[in-house]
Amino acid sequence: MSAPRRTPLRRTPLRRTPLLGPGSWTETRRIADILRQETIGGALLLVAALAALVWANSPWSAGYETLRSVRVGPGALHLDLSLATWAADGLLAIFFFVAGLELKREFVAGDLRDPRRAAVPVVAAVGGVVVPALLYLLVNTLLNPGMDGALRGWAVPTATDIAFALAVLAVVGRNLPSALRTFLLTLAVVDDLLAIAIIAVFYTSHLAPLPLLAALLPLGLFAVLVRRGVRAWWLLAPLAAVTWALVHASGVHATVAGVLLAFTVPVHRATGDATGKGPGEGAGESSGEGAGPAEHFEHRFRPLSAGVAVPLFAFLSAGVALGGPGGLPGLLTDGVPLGVVAGLVAGKPLGITAATWLVARFTRADIDDGLAWVDIVGVAILSGIGFTVSLLIGELAFGAGPTWDGQVKVAVLTGSLAAALLATVILRLRDRVYRRIAETEARAEAEARAAAAPTG
Repeated sequence: MSAPRRTPLRRTPLRRTPLLGPGSWTETRRIADILRQETIGGALLLVAALAALVWANSPWSAGYETLRSVRVGPGALHLDLSLATWAADGLLAIFFFVAGLELKREFVAGDLRDPRRAAVPVVAAVGGVVVPALLYLLVNTLLNPGMDGALRGWAVPTATDIAFALAVLAVVGRNLPSALRTFLLTLAVVDDLLAIAIIAVFYTSHLAPLPLLAALLPLGLFAVLVRRGVRAWWLLAPLAAVTWALVHASGVHATVAGVLLAFTVPVHRATGDATGKGPGEGAGESSGEGAGPAEHFEHRFRPLSAGVAVPLFAFLSAGVALGGPGGLPGLLTDGVPLGVVAGLVAGKPLGITAATWLVARFTRADIDDGLAWVDIVGVAILSGIGFTVSLLIGELAFGAGPTWDGQVKVAVLTGSLAAALLATVILRLRDRVYRRIAETEARAEAEARAAAAPTG
């Protein structure tokens, strides 16, 4: 008796996860609000940097250096710092505080709380740090053999300046799909966190453990208060200032204090907190809705960061004599500026694109409908704009004044400008595609608004 025939099993094709799919409507709207504020800050940043360059290359350039070196602050607390140091250590602490809040918000209550979504920008950011650093080291090993001091600048081309990048987008990429904008923003925020870790680990020349341990006390009190719902600035600001001062005294770069303070702020609103909400209110916070403490502080401090702190830092850091010994003549002959330009223009897009491709390869993810790999390449090139944090790391690596410091500043400006121009060409060529996607997203948003609107 023959065996019964079996019906062959049909393999159901696996539904591939979108690599850069659009996020939820609530998250997309929140990201759009952030991008609008950062775009304004980027415009102010460009104006401040241009003003510094003009002044530093004018007949009155001595006045610019005099302004940078003016010392203010209480000497008894060893805080009589120059204005340039206050900008790098103090103002950028505000910038990193906002970046820390945004990163925590994304991973706790945003769309990136899904590990599959988070993997793409996180791995891409790591690739965008590792490859530029390796390329810088390769260039300087070949051109500056035996000069260990030149290798200290390996981290300069690893940073992405989100404000500068979004200022470029405001001009040439108005129709950029929300998926790519979110990818760029999250990539830059993770990049900032990696940069602050690099600063803390590799650019701490001396460490005083006692002030660092003492900083835990005001940091802990700050954490307790914000978790209890306290938002009074007159109570929180002194604790934040003391934390910053103790971290500064420890030898760790003071901007680390901004990230530490941000990570203590809870994302979700506590039940019955000091904002006046009762036990039953704010229940939606568990799903990421409502203004929790992190969102509250981010809303308050982002304008201060983008509109004041970062432009002032740029104004006090970007001024360099282009025709001097540390200027344009050294760009084509020395490994340090060449490594910085190569890292920003080639290393960043290569690292980000390769890392993103690896995620797609090993997670069976597809690019969202309408997008192509050239779009990821365009955003990756745009990530080579590494202005603010690159200048900061350059000053930490080489100090202020030596030839390399001037060359690094010119190289950062040159590399960032080249990355902006290359990204502009790619994004403009794809603008027709982006416009069609934008129209589709606008219809989807209108449908989401209509569905969310109360009936009756």
